[in-house]
Amino acid sequence: MSSAILTDTTLCTGCDKCVDACVEINHLGEDVHYRWREADGLNENRFCSVVRPVPDCFVRLQCRQCLDPACASACPVGALQKTDAGPVIYDTEICMGCRYCMMACPFGIPRYEWESAVPHIRKCNLCFEAMAKGEIEQPACTAACPEHATVFFRDREEALREARHRIAKNPGKYFEGRIWGEHEVGGTSVLYLSSIDLSSVLWHSFKPLGEEPFPEKTERIMVTVPPTFFGVCAVMAGTYWVINRRRRLMDGEPPEEIEGPPEGGEP
Repeated sequence: MSSAILTDTTLCTGCDKCVDACVEINHLGEDVHYRWREADGLNENRFCSVVRPVPDCFVRLQCRQCLDPACASACPVGALQKTDAGPVIYDTEICMGCRYCMMACPFGIPRYEWESAVPHIRKCNLCFEAMAKGEIEQPACTAACPEHATVFFRDREEALREARHRIAKNPGKYFEGRIWGEHEVGGTSVLYLSSIDLSSVLWHSFKPLGEEPFPEKTERIMVTVPPTFFGVCAVMAGTYWVINRRRRLMDGEPPEEIEGPPEGGEP
């Protein structure tokens, strides 16, 4: 049984109490800003944020906790894992900071510790550790929401039933009667209801994401990484040898004293 969060943007007032609760429970530092990613408010010290795409509409952003996460399939060391409980968690002891997950995520969620000497990836994990230890009964963000605009459910199907109930009860209130995250990229554990089109807010793409899980795409790409890596290394080694050889010849060093090319390089 996979847990889920249902966020109804029509109820959100933009109070940021969910953000404050997330900062407190995760012991996050001061907020940081980068010119190229300030728009959504997420960074290594902010796992959730509230944006206002249009006047009087607030949308809380966080990791969508995909049912079949592309970030986990793209990680070459298995630092990211999808749990049976729903959250996609990560292990900083394993993470090597390659940032493949950042490139794979269709929502652009994982953030890099740019200012750290030993950087890792950071993102929301639905307070997985605190809940597993019994310290809290639900994510800090949902517990802190005074308007119940974002609600935690132990069962994703229950969250979907509640979303459908709200749509049926309020005809015309929600954009096209749509539940954002129900089907996109195989479905997510963070669902949205809204009176406006959230495509430009939720997606990290200008094109529709479709319903196919992204791992089916990322796995096809990841199998090409090892041969590409070693191929590039061989080309760089060969290029270095050629440039170095020419430099030494220009300096007047006898050809017979110049070392031979690296194995597989240019003769």
